[in-house]
Amino acid sequence: MPRVNLVREDHAPEEVKDIFQKIEGNGATVLNLYRVVAHSPHVVRDFIRLANSLVSKTALSPKMRELAVMRIAGLCRSEYERLQHVPVALEAGVSREQLAAISSWKESDRFSADERAVLQYVEEVAENVEVREATFMMLKRYLRERDIVELTLAIGWWGMIARILVPLAIEMDEQPIGSTADLIGRRTIKG
Repeated sequence: MPRVNLVREDHAPEEVKDIFQKIEGNGATVLNLYRVVAHSPHVVRDFIRLANSLVSKTALSPKMRELAVMRIAGLCRSEYERLQHVPVALEAGVSREQLAAISSWKESDRFSADERAVLQYVEEVAENVEVREATFMMLKRYLRERDIVELTLAIGWWGMIARILVPLAIEMDEQPIGSTADLIGRRTIKG
C-alpha cells in the first residue's frame, strides 16, 4: 500500500499541472514517481530534467546505463524500478538472458568483459560508495573519463530513485512504460 498520495492534476498547484501537461503533450508518461515527487512542486521540474538528461543526453552507452539501473534495482529490491526499466533495457541492447542473470552476473557467462567491469563498479558504488583501485583501473580499460562520470551519476541517480520508490511504497503505474519514448517523450521538458 502506498505511503503517500499521488498528486493528481485536479488537485495540483498550477506549476505542477503545467509540468504534467508538458510531459503528456510531449508524448511521455506522467509516472507515479513524478506524482509523488510533485509533493515538492519546486523540485519536480528539475528532478524530471535530470532524469531526462541521464537517459537522453549522455555519452555513456545506453546498454551500460541500463545494466547499471537493473543491477541497482536488484540490490535495492526496487521492483517498480526494475519493471519500468525492462523495456528500456531491452531497447538499449540488454538481452533477456542478461536480465535474467543480472543478480548472479559474476557466475554468468552472459556478460562481456566491459559489462563485467561496469557491473563490478556499480556494485561497489551502490553497496560501499568507495571503490577499490583494481575495480577502477579495470573500468578505465573500457570507459573514457566522461563515461565513468556519467556512469557514476547514473548509479547515484537510480540509487536515489530506489530510495524514493521503496520506502514510500510507490505502486506500479496502471500503464507501465514500454520504451524510452514513454519516459522522455519526443523531447525533454523545457523551462
